[in-house]
Amino acid sequence: MMIANIVNIFEKTISEAELHIADGSVKSIAIKGPENPALPYILPGFTDAHVHIESSMLTPAQFARLAVVHGTVSTVSDPHEIGNVLGMKGVEYMIADGKRVPFKFCFGAPSCVPATTFETAGAVINADQVGQLLANEDIGYLAEVMNFPGVINEDPDMMAKINWAKYYNKVVDGHAPGLRGEAARKYASHGISTDHECFTYEEALEKLGYGVKILIREGSAARNFDALIPLIAEFPEQIMFCSDDKHPDNLVAGHINVLVKRALALGYDIWAILRAACINPVLHYNLRVGLLRENDPADFILVDNLHEFNVLETWINGELVAKDGISLIPDLRSAHPNQFVCEAKQPSDFQCFADNADRAKIRVIEALEGQLITNELIMPAKQNANELLSDPERDILKIAVINRYENAAPAVAFIKNFGLKTGAIASSVGHDSHNIICVGCDDESIAAAVNLIIEAKGGVSAVGKGEQHLLPLPIAGIMTDMDGYKVAAAYTLLDLFVKEELLSSLQSPFMTLSFMALLVIPSLKLSDKGLFDGTNFNFVSLSL
Repeated sequence: MMIANIVNIFEKTISEAELHIADGSVKSIAIKGPENPALPYILPGFTDAHVHIESSMLTPAQFARLAVVHGTVSTVSDPHEIGNVLGMKGVEYMIADGKRVPFKFCFGAPSCVPATTFETAGAVINADQVGQLLANEDIGYLAEVMNFPGVINEDPDMMAKINWAKYYNKVVDGHAPGLRGEAARKYASHGISTDHECFTYEEALEKLGYGVKILIREGSAARNFDALIPLIAEFPEQIMFCSDDKHPDNLVAGHINVLVKRALALGYDIWAILRAACINPVLHYNLRVGLLRENDPADFILVDNLHEFNVLETWINGELVAKDGISLIPDLRSAHPNQFVCEAKQPSDFQCFADNADRAKIRVIEALEGQLITNELIMPAKQNANELLSDPERDILKIAVINRYENAAPAVAFIKNFGLKTGAIASSVGHDSHNIICVGCDDESIAAAVNLIIEAKGGVSAVGKGEQHLLPLPIAGIMTDMDGYKVAAAYTLLDLFVKEELLSSLQSPFMTLSFMALLVIPSLKLSDKGLFDGTNFNFVSLSL
């Protein structure tokens, strides 16, 4: 039995009450009187409405261990990252690992594995396999439909996957960055229920008009909170909060609770904020998560007050899983499935040449702080004869993507805004196919950073100033089962080295790097097969 202020989000009331819990459920809530500021406040736990657990570089068990400290009790989790590496077995791995801890993961059936036909992935999940996954009660929805051209043009494979979701009465998640007008309307008309990719207020407002619910995203690289939070005032029942992709250091610092605090500080209505953080995802995805009603699962949090919103305790199924900033979920080891077939590279593998010896102009990827989208720039290249070189003085660096599923020549292009003055950084976390991706100032550094990852069969690395650093990721080349807090500390040191010694100007250089091979996000990206125009969905030449 607990005595505290019960926050009833449905009725918009706060009352002193006795909360009785038995057998993992809320047995009764007995109102004793009006709000008592001397007591803590109990409310439903937070739900991340769209996240790739793999982007934390942690297993589900380790992710949960960190998330509960911040009042998160559940996630809507798309396992397409590991799906692109290991296929169906990867999805099954995530479900099994998540069941080892007291946390409520709702995994989706990946709709786009591989994400496109313009890159090399480790697996295919076809429409029949999507149907098999959706028949599983552990799969709650069809995960983000990134192939919006396929939906608009009614591609048979894409339609089959959506129809399986409709057959099993499971919701369909969207992904349509920048899609507007008739194309957006047609995309939504096929049953697409959400979008977490809106980066302007106007785009989100239009999609709301088509019946699409908008997820306000604030991850390690993509941050749309400031642009979209005004929507919560007018559309409180159609807004949710999500992180999408969150690195371990950011997860240690905070989760959905951070968005709640920011929205409160901006003066938005507390009831609208709590609907987005606690209620809307549970109702939309039919999650098995309690909402502080009698006979619901006892999933809730205690906070000190409704201003600072500091989480004191987190409870899941009537079990205390975090208290006073300390996680009570055990530190568990997991299996290490992987798929990594790639031989060491030489600096000469990363040379590239202009089509002729004249002063060349090249297409350059412009990375943007806080966004997954990029721009295409046409710029003069630095050359030695007809060899194209990195130019740190102008912040035009080489970017390479290396197929990690079979031996092949690297794809090489150029990128701006990473700011490195020396060395290179590399990662086998390269959305969505998770080939190795690297940005560097010279071919020797690029080869060294890439080879650290090849030797470890997965990880993130940085080289420069005579130093080499590696955080190994032995699970599918994208995750580790090491203690999540130790992973966060190691990643923080690696990140500081890149910023303070290699002088990257980005807030989250590794997270930004991981999206430079994400072809389904415009405008210019690089796959292991070449430079890709994400607006027109075709390969383009490097030099002009």
